Formats: sequence, C-alpha cells, structure tokens
Amino acid sequence: MHTTGSRPKLVVSSDGRGVVSHAGSRLLADLADATGLTVAFTNALRRLRPRGTAHSPGRIAVDLAVMLADGGEAITDLALLRDQADVFGPVTSTPTAWRLLAGIDPAALAALRAARAAAREVAWMQAADTSPGIPAAHAGGRDLAGLVLDIDATLVTCHSEKEQAAATYKRGFGYHPLLCFLDNTGEALAGVLRPGNAGANTAADHIAVLEQALAQIPDAHRHGTDILIRTDSAGSAKAFLHHIRALRSRGIRTFFSVGHPVTEPVRRAIRALPGRVWHPALEQDGSLRTGAAVAELTGLVDLDGYPEGTRIIVRRERPHPGAQLSLFDLDEGMRHQVFLTDTPYREGSLQHLEVRHRAHARVEDRIRCGKTTGFGRFPSRHFAINQAWLELSLTAIDLLAWTRTLLLEGELATAEPKKLRYRLLHAAARITRGGRRLHLRISATWPWRKELTSAFARLAALPRPAT
Repeated sequence: MHTTGSRPKLVVSSDGRGVVSHAGSRLLADLADATGLTVAFTNALRRLRPRGTAHSPGRIAVDLAVMLADGGEAITDLALLRDQADVFGPVTSTPTAWRLLAGIDPAALAALRAARAAAREVAWMQAADTSPGIPAAHAGGRDLAGLVLDIDATLVTCHSEKEQAAATYKRGFGYHPLLCFLDNTGEALAGVLRPGNAGANTAADHIAVLEQALAQIPDAHRHGTDILIRTDSAGSAKAFLHHIRALRSRGIRTFFSVGHPVTEPVRRAIRALPGRVWHPALEQDGSLRTGAAVAELTGLVDLDGYPEGTRIIVRRERPHPGAQLSLFDLDEGMRHQVFLTDTPYREGSLQHLEVRHRAHARVEDRIRCGKTTGFGRFPSRHFAINQAWLELSLTAIDLLAWTRTLLLEGELATAEPKKLRYRLLHAAARITRGGRRLHLRISATWPWRKELTSAFARLAALPRPAT
C-alpha cells in the first residue's frame, strides 16, 4: 500500500517584508506611461485636480484602469495597488477616487475619449515600429482586409437601485450598454451606457457608438482603409445602414455585414430556392462545415429602402442539440440565419462572406471578458459615475489588448484576460535594493517567469512618443 505524500507543514504569519503580489500588473501601468495614456489622461482631467492634493487626476484614472485590468471589481480594490507602493508608487485613497469619478461630467468624459484615441495612435505606431503592425482579423482560414468593427449590446444586472437602471427584455433589471470592439486586436473602441429598457435595434444608438468608435481609430487608418461593420439583426435598421454608406462621402471606406430577421418574405424566398443554388458552408479554419449550406436571396426579397448594392444571404444547417428553433425551422428541419451585406460580388465568394459574418460571434467573447474587466458591475447609484466607470473599463480592456499586441508572443499573444492574470499579472515577487536601484525579483520557479521578464524587456524597448 502506497501512502500519499503530505504537504509540508507551515507556520503562517503576516509579517513578511519585501514581498509583493500582482507584480505583473506593473507591466500595465508602465505601458500606460509608454503609450502616453497617463499624460493624455492628466491633460484631459487637469481641471478636476483639487488644490493641495498630491495625486494627479490622470494618474488616478490610470490606476483605476490598471486595477480593473488586473481583475478588480470595486473602487476599494485600489487597496491592492496602494499597499504595494514600492511597485505601483503612491496610489490615491478610495474617497479621492470617488470624488474624481463624481467630477467627470460630459465634457470631461469627451476629453477622456479623446485621450484614449491619442494613446491608441501611439500604440499603433509602436506596433508598426516593432512588429508587422495591427494584425489582420481572420475568418474562413483567411486574413480579412482592413479593420473589422463588431457592435453588440449586452445586459448588466443591477442588484440595487441605480439611476436609469430599468427592467430588461429578459425580465431582469439593470443596464443595456451598446459596445464596439475591434476584431483585429480585441480593443474596446467605444461604449454607450443605456437604461435596461433601451431598444436593442435603436438606429440612433448604433450611429452614436459607431461615431465614437471611428473617432478612436487613428487618421492614417480611418481614411484609406476598408472598415467592415458587423452587427446582429439589431443593427439592420435602414437608417443605420444608410449612415454607414454615407460615411464614404467623408473619405471613410465603410461596408456592413448585419443580421436580418427571418421574416415571412424571407421564408417564402427560402422555400422557392432550388437545391442546386445551395453551396457548402465553411468553418472558421476554411474547411467544409458539415450539414451547413449557404445561398443568395438577392432578387427574391424586396430590399427597397436599403442602400444600393445591398445583398441578402442565408445559411441553413442541421440544428445542434438545444438550439431554439422557430416554427419555420421546425417545419423545414433546418436552422436558418440571414444577413445583409454591401460587399460587391467581386470581393469574395458567397461562402467566404457568410463565414466572415459568422465570425461576428467573437464579440460575445469580448463582452464576456469585458464583464470581468469592469463593466460587469457598476459601482454607483449615479448614472454619470457609472458612465465614467464604463470608459475606464474600456481603457482597461485596451491596456490588455496592447499588452498582447506589443509585449507578448505565442499563446499569450491571443490569451483572454483570465489566462493573462493567472500567468503574468498575478505573479509574486520580491523587492530588493542595491546599487541605488529597486529590483523586482520574480520567483525563479514561476512557470512563466521568462514570458514576464521578456514582456518587461520589450516594454523598455518601445519607442516613446514625443513630449
């Protein structure tokens, strides 16, 4: 009989010296400095600095974003940074952080967004200088040209009374923010906080978040680069699609790929399709998708009122177990999904356009990760404070995205926040002093010590913006 080895016996005390946790999160704070985000936030919030305080409002905002990227959920979680001054420097108190958020009015919020855009431009230039640049989005085993913007809404439950929180269409209670992510990198370009009863398909809200997202894209990329906007059927409002088309008059080459409801005219058109016009659908790696096919409905469905050149495409496939099917799907024995696009016929096969649209589902992963990076829990009863919190949450998502793009390689370059936190950000280390320098010594047995030290080395080598 073999006995299981016991763990070493420990004597636990709380008198450790020179030991720090979450040491890897210093990477995010330094990256904020390297991209000019800290300076940009400082300039944006300069008027909110009270007389006599030692803390810059811009630095407070960056510390809050770092805390959220690290996995913090509440303003009080700043204590983790504050109590490790050797790593993170002086960090403000919780009441001061509250006062800053309370002072962010619409003008200051607009300034924060402009500051984020300025830092993003620097980060993208650093990517161009140190790597091939902003990576391409992928679909169907191919790189997609240009930039791909994914817009989607989500529900955030509020467990207490908050301004403008309301009943949701899923019989919950809370907010219904509308968000835009860049599929190429996972950056969170824009977000609009809305009451829980806000309409999912409101064209004005989609236009507002798209305009904010476009303002985040550096000029060199916003003009002269193809930009594809993807949404689910909530973004199929004619007013929104016409707005996307009208952006071309401003020199922005925009295209759309948006979901469309399976209406009665669509059902009639699907039934009228002969079998020979259906083509095999593709998986995201480019292989054939078993049991799925795509066909074009353009010309069979009235698209009057939509932008010129709009096409309508349908995919059908055998439903997976547990799929929610309409009566039409039950009758046909297949699940049907329809979308609209204005991509010309010459720019891709039917199968490619369909698998490209289906890649919009990645936005669900972005939102899921975003809810663990700040906007899954809003801290205040006041709507304005929660709007500022959302903006800092988007900043935290950007810091993680820039870390992956600029500082990491291999599987960590595509890792979700949970993996980054477990392997890098939450690493423990010791603080030592010698030769008039402060040393952060990561454990020699930490499995990902080389990845973390390499990331700090790449950070030190990044070209800095002119000041």
